[in-house]
Amino acid sequence: MKTIRVVAAVICDGDRIFATERGYGEFKGKWEFPGGKIEAGETPEEALRREIREELAIEISVGELIETVEYDYPDFHLSMDCFRCEYDSGELVLREASAAKWLAKDELDSVDWLPADRDFVAGIFHT
Repeated sequence: MKTIRVVAAVICDGDRIFATERGYGEFKGKWEFPGGKIEAGETPEEALRREIREELAIEISVGELIETVEYDYPDFHLSMDCFRCEYDSGELVLREASAAKWLAKDELDSVDWLPADRDFVAGIFHT
């Protein structure tokens, strides 16, 4: 089974986190943390800044690695580095997502998370 390495931004604003709804593909309509694949020659942090710029048109500061989520989908293994991030600048534009929202701790169950994100979400406010 092939492994896909990705990075995800856990963008925090006080006690809220930013989530996006997939606007394409097999998992359209599921919610996730924005991010994407690491390209050859990039560090995970560089990949995350590039992906957020491409997907959301904003600049972020990438902080510490919170957790690396390992998850087996039917066709591939996902290895996802989740970093705590902060919004720096730019006007948010949803280039790939169909929706986005800030979620407080008591709202985390209000969206349908991607399977790899679901378990991670439960522990976010405990880090």
